[in-house]
Amino acid sequence: MTMKTIGLIGGMSWESSKLYYEFLNTKAKDILGGSHSAKCILVSVDFADIERLTFEGDWEAIGELMKQAAQQLEQAGADIILLCTNTIHLVSHYISENVNIPFLHIATTTGESIKEIGLKKVALLGTKFTMEKDFYFNTFVNDFGLEVLIPDTNGRQVIHDIIYDELVKGQFTKSSKLQVVEIIQELMSLGAQGVILGCTELPILISASDVDIPIFDTGKIHAHKAIEWSVNNS
Repeated sequence: MTMKTIGLIGGMSWESSKLYYEFLNTKAKDILGGSHSAKCILVSVDFADIERLTFEGDWEAIGELMKQAAQQLEQAGADIILLCTNTIHLVSHYISENVNIPFLHIATTTGESIKEIGLKKVALLGTKFTMEKDFYFNTFVNDFGLEVLIPDTNGRQVIHDIIYDELVKGQFTKSSKLQVVEIIQELMSLGAQGVILGCTELPILISASDVDIPIFDTGKIHAHKAIEWSVNNS
């Protein structure tokens, strides 16, 4: 069995990018068995540059960096591209409009997974950019008919700060876990049937055993869907 080659834009942060590699390879083995592993190419950016531009609000510059990385992957022989982060999908059109190979959007793969188990109302956690801007939110609402709940202003700031001050730096503390679980419980009280961990580092902090509703690990879902595409389109 041959596979298509998956192109990965990583480094945002490398803490979650390393999980993508694990997810891809374990899924390839699950599907194909034996000694199979994923065919992939990784272009990894310096997160310090991305973080600085993010807080400066210079999304155009970030988009240009993503375009360059995507074109580099295409030239290297990738057959499909994954952007291994949630927030930077805000500029994913810089990728999809500037390459001639498919781009697999993380919100689309997550929405498909939510619909597969029949949920209607879900909570969305991530950076403030992911929770407050419409680039991600609208995919769930418009493409999948989901009702999406986000934390209140204070809850959004708490999660945002935990992500940038701790998670992307490899720090995962019990106190932060408890804060996030409390926010999830508040959203459950408002009717959330599941929770989208819309930051690829959040599943390192929060696991399925921490809450009583399904969690959607966006990075794992994204990687698994990519392997399915790689196998099915060979």
